[in-house]
Amino acid sequence: MASLTSSAQRSPRRDHALFERYCSTRDRASREALVARFLPLAQYLARQYPAGGEQEDLIQVASLALLKAIDRFDPSRGIAFTSFAVPTIVGELKRHFRDHGWAVRMPRDVQELAVRLGPVSEELTARLRRAPTPGELAEHCGSSVEQVLEALATETAHHPVSIDRPRDEDGDELAPQLGTDDDAGYTRVEDASVVESLLDALPERERTILRLRFEQELTQREIGERIGVSQMQVSRLIRRSIAALQAAATQP
Repeated sequence: MASLTSSAQRSPRRDHALFERYCSTRDRASREALVARFLPLAQYLARQYPAGGEQEDLIQVASLALLKAIDRFDPSRGIAFTSFAVPTIVGELKRHFRDHGWAVRMPRDVQELAVRLGPVSEELTARLRRAPTPGELAEHCGSSVEQVLEALATETAHHPVSIDRPRDEDGDELAPQLGTDDDAGYTRVEDASVVESLLDALPERERTILRLRFEQELTQREIGERIGVSQMQVSRLIRRSIAALQAAATQP
């Protein structure tokens, strides 16, 4: 027991001496020793954030923040390094989580409020012994109920729900409801768009004849009467126009 107490008392002195040496010499060996000494702290802080498959990214952010803290720390100020490093590392983690942890981009104020709501909700839950209402969250955060509801709705913005996840108790998946299969309607719309662009290359009379025939479904005789030409001329113009469209469609 005495040896453990003695070791705990010597550790801050060793850290202080190591920082003093690094501040005066800026030698690489001292810096690496300090990183090895405090890297578990950075890793611990990074793991406090739910990041799913991005945990390694947060550990890297925390490690870089640790390096910044080591380089900026002044042991002559008389404070413990951990008191200086923890706010630095947590600040970098929050900044990264706010700016890069969203699969769906959200307004900055909504992101910041969503991050604040987690700790606030836990605090109020412990105090009230129940889940807080949006009104209570809003009052505690100094926000409106609408802002709180909007922030709460961003819960899946970090990691969107998989479309393969069952959407109800019967096990039905979401994907079939989203129109993921090929839809013939899409093809018709695309074809109509192509035809419309090709029609612009035809003379106005030929365009009119084709629209009367295929959009309004008039007979060739009715078309001839409307534009003042014979039925045979209408038939010839339709064949010539269709051939022109087919030729234009095959051009690269």
